[in-house]
Amino acid sequence: MVRLYGMILIVFIVSSCSKKTVSYTGEAAFKSVSGVPDYGNLDYWAAHPDKKDPSDTVPRPLISNQNTKEADVFFLHPTTLMGLRENGNNNAKIDDALLNYKTDYSPIIYQSSAFNESARVFAPRYRQAHIGMYSEKDSAMKYAAFNLAYEDVKKAFEYYLKNENKGRPIIIASHSQGTTHATRLLKEFFDGKALSNQMVCAYLIGMPVKKGSYENISVCTDSTKTGCFVSWRTFREDYSDDWANRVDTNIVVVNPVTWKTTNEIADKSLQKGAVLYNLNKVYKHTQTSQAEGSALWVSHPKFPGSFLYRSKNYHAGDINLFYVDIRKDASRRIAYFLQSK
Repeated sequence: MVRLYGMILIVFIVSSCSKKTVSYTGEAAFKSVSGVPDYGNLDYWAAHPDKKDPSDTVPRPLISNQNTKEADVFFLHPTTLMGLRENGNNNAKIDDALLNYKTDYSPIIYQSSAFNESARVFAPRYRQAHIGMYSEKDSAMKYAAFNLAYEDVKKAFEYYLKNENKGRPIIIASHSQGTTHATRLLKEFFDGKALSNQMVCAYLIGMPVKKGSYENISVCTDSTKTGCFVSWRTFREDYSDDWANRVDTNIVVVNPVTWKTTNEIADKSLQKGAVLYNLNKVYKHTQTSQAEGSALWVSHPKFPGSFLYRSKNYHAGDINLFYVDIRKDASRRIAYFLQSK
């Protein structure tokens, strides 16, 4: 997984971007803070509708498609804490300005912005676990690191519910470590709970989610369903490893082009658009996609510079290879949700 994240900077997502390539023109609203997060302070939010931040970015070709913000997205970002562990710390410091900048100009600008067409975006800063915790053999240490991160996420969500939601429809969206926490959040706050009546959809992306994880929340089986969840992990069609294969049927896989769980191959002509390192460029029809076994299998994407990307694990592109597809799906499900009410 460490090698995988090391590839992020090459093609799919970069940790910082030139302001010449984005429609976002302001500076990230961040001030150094210390201690545990206080979500009444906007500095503890990487994205919040009450401040201008990178989640507000809209790729230039999509600007005219902005809709009324009739729902909220609670987005949990993936791991950005990598490299050597400073003083053996297993979790990020909430006031690490460099790490927060990296988070803002990588997953917040490149991933959370996919959901901003019809919804307000909330993305809390949290004391994320170091990437090495996924391979940590000391189970107690591993649990403590992820539990600390989740407690921040939970605290942020509780603050959001009490102070910001006001009965609005909710989308939960996440990637990688964010999904590690979002799956738990969904279980604690939505599964069999009254809040499920406000849930449009949960996008649990980049981590394996087992079938039967929830008693009362089903998998979305088409693009019109609401109150359900979708999940996928992306690999090149010739990838082969225990991590993902075509025979394990215990993992939820929804094709983000057809929004179905069936295993037909979606032709690249159906893919609506990828948004990669140049946020003002939409690349259409870049790859085929197929949901089969425990993963989503795609052909090698075709866009300028794609020949440089030799990895067959496309984890870094789980969202960005389907950026416009996700954007349209979120807006569509919000519309269906509102119609049903």
